[in-house]
Amino acid sequence: MIRKNQAAELDGVRRVAELMCVAARTAPKARGHDQIVTAIVEDAGDRELIAQRMVEIGERADAEFFIRDAENLRNAPLAVILGTGTERLEIPGCSFCGHAGCVEAEKAGTLCAYNAGDLGIAVGSAVSVAADHRVDNRIMYTIGNAVVEMGLLGEDISIAYGIPLSARGKNPFFDR
Repeated sequence: MIRKNQAAELDGVRRVAELMCVAARTAPKARGHDQIVTAIVEDAGDRELIAQRMVEIGERADAEFFIRDAENLRNAPLAVILGTGTERLEIPGCSFCGHAGCVEAEKAGTLCAYNAGDLGIAVGSAVSVAADHRVDNRIMYTIGNAVVEMGLLGEDISIAYGIPLSARGKNPFFDR
């Protein structure tokens, strides 16, 4: 059997997506507390549902870039989704979120800043894997926003990013 062009390239992109999830999992976390959630969206129907929600958000918020990014998701063969839980880390003496501590942050409804920081480190680790394998990618909070709004990663996940992947002659996520 000979696998050519798109079939072989899609298999490679799929493997890189899996490695990206591994990199996100093994990225350093504050206090060693891992709340990262990883997912790969490959099914065209699932990508379309997310893209539709992105369009709805874009129209609702008068933010055309959500609609633009929805087209990018539709045209990507798959996307990696990375999110984080929001359990507070209760680090003594911390005021990183802008409050005197976790009790005050809880009263104000503020998320723990370390969760977002851990997610950022995980996303950076993941996209470095894509870059190392020359797979085109772009970090999109718009995809993550739609995924969170849809509850696809679970009810306790309120911060996420999506990373569409592609292997084409030209990166479709730039010069849009």
